Amino acid sequence: MVRSESKVSLQDDLNLPGEPGTYVLWMQLTGRITVQVGKLGRMTLPPGMYAYVGSAHGPGGLRARVQRHLRPHKPVHWHIDAVTALVLVQAIWFEPSPERLECRWARTLAALPDVAMPLPGFGSSDCRCRSHFFAVPPGSMRQAWEALGRPAAGPSAPRE
Repeated sequence: MVRSESKVSLQDDLNLPGEPGTYVLWMQLTGRITVQVGKLGRMTLPPGMYAYVGSAHGPGGLRARVQRHLRPHKPVHWHIDAVTALVLVQAIWFEPSPERLECRWARTLAALPDVAMPLPGFGSSDCRCRSHFFAVPPGSMRQAWEALGRPAAGPSAPRE
């Protein structure tokens, strides 16, 4: 499978802090894709907007973790690697903080109207959340941003 060339790469424009924090990767699929997600199995994603909630508490913080996610050729380590190998990230929301907000943010997104979990267990093998990967309906970006407490946005924000 080939990464969509219609997406704009953020790799060169990224200027995230090197401190710990929580982030959301936003991806817009223009066509259907099928990916193998580790032991969870195959997942088919129809066109639409998708959000992945992650945390960065290791060396290099937010900058290092998100830059890794944006690299097209990388070993598959996390569930999201299977998706970012095929789809470019459109935008990033983040909150620098030593507090682990990842599960709170995932629960907040999951509670929004008409948000779906394409594959239960995605991104949440180390916690009790049902998922950290969501299909977000059109017109819900502003509501998601408000619900998460208006996190900082990376170089470009998803447009509705």
